[in-house]
Amino acid sequence: MNKRPLYFDYAATTPVDERVIQVMVECLGFKGNFGNPASSSHAFGQQARRSVELARQQVAQLVGAAPEQIVWTSGATESNNLALKGVAQARGVSGGHIITSQIEHKAILDTASQLQTAGVAVTYLVPDSDGLITPEAVSEAMRDDTFLVSLMLVNNELGTLNDIPGIGRVVRERGALLHVDAAQGAGKVAIDLAQWPVDLMSFSAHKIYGPKGIGALYVGPRAQQRLQAQIHGGGHEGGLRSGTLATHQIAAMGAAFALAAEHFDEEAATIARLRERLLEQLADVPGLRLNGSPAQRIPHTLSLTFGEGEFNPAALSASIAFSATSACNSASNAPSHVLLALGLDARAAGRTIRLSLGRFTTEQDIDQAVQLIKASSASAPAFWAVAQP
Repeated sequence: MNKRPLYFDYAATTPVDERVIQVMVECLGFKGNFGNPASSSHAFGQQARRSVELARQQVAQLVGAAPEQIVWTSGATESNNLALKGVAQARGVSGGHIITSQIEHKAILDTASQLQTAGVAVTYLVPDSDGLITPEAVSEAMRDDTFLVSLMLVNNELGTLNDIPGIGRVVRERGALLHVDAAQGAGKVAIDLAQWPVDLMSFSAHKIYGPKGIGALYVGPRAQQRLQAQIHGGGHEGGLRSGTLATHQIAAMGAAFALAAEHFDEEAATIARLRERLLEQLADVPGLRLNGSPAQRIPHTLSLTFGEGEFNPAALSASIAFSATSACNSASNAPSHVLLALGLDARAAGRTIRLSLGRFTTEQDIDQAVQLIKASSASAPAFWAVAQP
């Protein structure tokens, strides 16, 4: 049997935690909690409904929201579509203006492109040299007809952390809504939607040790009457997202968010320590550069560009599972739009890898990965040093 490669691609997806799997399994089979949550007239449906509402509370508690503000979806991509299209269509008038950035996930960029086709003007902000979108940049882009701003909390390729509270204050002063894609931030960043000036926020279970195929959208009070459903057929989830609720996936997402809340400080400290260990050992690799802000970032995700030489990401992939680009770009094999927006050319983007750490990363994994990376690196003189956080 071939040895499995080291796993350093947690930003793409996380393995489901065994404790989450157990919760999920308990909702399957005739002896399990298999009922339809919408069928509240009998015990099976009532039991399933209790599991769904418990999960809603667990998700809400991690992010400082009220349970009734959490709407179940199939994942962050659907949540993003519901947020952008839902707000645009609920206006009842054509045109208007939204703001996003060049370094958003494709779920935002492609949706914004569709809105452009429908007559909505879109401004794509350019990140600063640290890979950040600043409140000042948002303020300068605001127009009288701006009705929505959509920006990510944590960049999925760089790990950079936007000042969402600061951006939210700017947006709220102008009367627009703020949507935040937090797929990469939940469980890694302390989110407080009771205090943050955010109106809509997207979440995904499979980025936080839950199953694929389930996510949620936070809908704050300012957005309640300014959002139009995209899926119809039964009026589930307050009329915002019809369809029979998948109890097993929802319960699992709730369990995953509860575990993240329980171990938040401990995991943050462990990942930060492992990140330091990795960067310290890579500091002498010739020509290595850390992309994005060295300070305003999460410790979980590192984008590393190697200097000109013999480094071959394809050869390294046999022993380390990493991303040469984000999962949203990998199908086309095109250079990362995030790295290009940051100022890297296509050749430099081709020498860039993303290493992302997670709950099951160990010191031994770090040490082995460093040895493998160094073995794949050229011995040319360094012209960039790794930026230390």
